[in-house]
Amino acid sequence: MPEDRGSGPLPPGRSHAPHTDARIAALAAGQHGVVARRQLLDAGIPPTTIDDRVDRGQLVLLHRGVYAVGHAHLRPSGYRLAAVLAVGPGAALSHRDAAALHGLRDGGGGRIDVSTPGQRTSTKRIRVHARRRIDARDVTTVEGIPVTTVDRTLVDLGEVLGHQQLTKVCGEAERQLVLDVKGIEEAIGRLRGRRGASVAKVRTALRELADHGATLTRSLLEDRFLSLLDAHDLPRPATNAHVAGYEFDAVWHAHRVAVELDGWEAHKTRRAFQHDRTKANALTLAGWTVLRFTHDDLVRRPEVVLAGVRNGLSRATGSARLPRAAARPAS
Repeated sequence: MPEDRGSGPLPPGRSHAPHTDARIAALAAGQHGVVARRQLLDAGIPPTTIDDRVDRGQLVLLHRGVYAVGHAHLRPSGYRLAAVLAVGPGAALSHRDAAALHGLRDGGGGRIDVSTPGQRTSTKRIRVHARRRIDARDVTTVEGIPVTTVDRTLVDLGEVLGHQQLTKVCGEAERQLVLDVKGIEEAIGRLRGRRGASVAKVRTALRELADHGATLTRSLLEDRFLSLLDAHDLPRPATNAHVAGYEFDAVWHAHRVAVELDGWEAHKTRRAFQHDRTKANALTLAGWTVLRFTHDDLVRRPEVVLAGVRNGLSRATGSARLPRAAARPAS
C-alpha cells in the first residue's frame, strides 16, 4: 500500500513522504541545492523526519546542521552558501571567497571565508572571522548568498593578502568599474578605527593604483562616465563625436559642450599633448565649453566631474535648470 499523500494523521512510523520530500526539494532549489536544519524545522518538518532522510542518504551532511539534498557534488555557490548557513544568522561570505563571488579573483579552494557578528570558531572547512558587529551597509546578496560588499571585501582583504595580490584585486575592481574609493573609505570608517595595519595596506594599494594602476581602455572610461551621468539623471552626450574636424569623447551639440576623458596612458607623447591643446583651443575660440576629466577624477572625485558637466550645460542653457535625461530603453 503506498504512503498516504494526504495531510491527516498517519499510523506510528509512517510519514507524508512525497509531500515532505517536495518541501525539502523546494527549499534546496532556491539555495544551490543546500538546506539548513533550522530551515527544515521552520518549514514544519519534524526532527525525526530529518534524521530519517539523513539515514537514507537523501540529506548529505556538509557541516553541522547543513545538508546537501540528494548528493554532495555542488557548484562553488552551493559550498559557499552552505558555509554561510553553517556559521549561522547574520553571517556573510567574506574576504577571499567574497572577492571570488564578486568576480575579482579566482576561487582558491580550501577553507571558505565567512564573517559573523559574535564569537564562532573556525572548522576544517570554514575560516570564521568573528566581528563585534557587521554593519548592514557592508552586506549585500549575490546569487542568493549573503556576502560583504565590494568595498568591504577590499578592506577585509588587507588582512589576508600581500601587497601585490591586494593591488591586483583592486586593479581588477577598477577594470570592472566597481572600484569606489569613497565607498571604501566609508567602509573603513565603519570599522571604528580597528585594523590599522590592514587599512594602511589597502590605502597604499589604492595610491599605487592611482599612480601606476589599471589601464582602462577608452571604452571603459566612457562606460564609467556614462554610468555616472545616468545615475544623476544628466542627459547623455554623443560619444566619439566630431566637432570642427576634431573628435571628442563626449559632445552635447545643442549645448556646445565637449568632454575629453584622459586615461593612464593617453596623451603622454609631445605630439599628442600638442594635438589635445590645439583642438581644445579651436573649440574654445568657437564658443564651446571644453572639459577634461582624468581617470582619477572619475574614480576618486566623481563630484568634480558632475559639477563640471552641470555647470557647462547650465551655462549653455542660461539657466540653473538642466534638461532631464531622455528616457532610455531598459537594457
